[in-house]
Amino acid sequence: MVAKAQLLGLGFSLSAIRHRVAIGRLHPVRRGVYAVGRPQLTRYGRWMAAVLSCGPAAALSHTSAAALWRIGEEGGDRIEVSVPARRAPRQAGIRVHRRATLTPVDLGTHRRIPVTSPVRTLIDLALGLDCAHLEAAINAADKRELIDPESLRTALETLAGQPGVAILRELLDRRTFVLTDSELERRFLPIARRAGLSKPHTGQRLNGFKVDFYWLDLGLVVETDGLRYHRTPAEQARDRLRDQAHTAAGLTHLRFTHAQIRYEPDYVGATLASVARRLARGSRAA
Repeated sequence: MVAKAQLLGLGFSLSAIRHRVAIGRLHPVRRGVYAVGRPQLTRYGRWMAAVLSCGPAAALSHTSAAALWRIGEEGGDRIEVSVPARRAPRQAGIRVHRRATLTPVDLGTHRRIPVTSPVRTLIDLALGLDCAHLEAAINAADKRELIDPESLRTALETLAGQPGVAILRELLDRRTFVLTDSELERRFLPIARRAGLSKPHTGQRLNGFKVDFYWLDLGLVVETDGLRYHRTPAEQARDRLRDQAHTAAGLTHLRFTHAQIRYEPDYVGATLASVARRLARGSRAA
């Protein structure tokens, strides 16, 4: 793909451009944009043509950028392109976003196509996706090693106040929320008490592992995870060994995230109460 402005910059005259169109060397695909050699366009060619037709400093963005980065699906039948706020190009089949806040950090290239960075793309997606689809995009970006959730959360600190940042930050905080040991006990123990459980042992070693909360009378162990993202394979393997050791010893094992304890105390309490009732009935029957 090539733009007329690029050809002129290379020294081609308007008549030379028209001649190459006439003989089939250049094929007009958008106003001022040509396909070189053949008229058939791939998806990448259509994206590049859309960006070139919107002028200098334009970049593929929003759902189109997500599709290019392979972290989401393109929305609708229009290609989304961001341009500087001072410009307002109009092109059929293109949704133009005029942007006043884009900086060089927000822009890059992928497969030679100018595109918003993964961080900026995720911020833009936050304004149009529900939580489940936004989290799927974050997970896809992590899987493709474009940005990991912790680095993304750090990058958002410098962008506070921009549209989409608060939504994305809240989602990340719920998924990477960490309580200190004292905060964890302060928040969890009242939940357990309201669920009808007695005060548990805390920080005790059991079956070769340190456990967060343990009810001897019920044979119940509760473990908590501070981070949902980036559990290494070794950490995951150790978690499985821990769970298996408690199960082999005849204990009932529950695992909650710190975010659940902080943001979903009713769910945690209801689960604790249900399990405790079942265990108490089993103990009386024995």
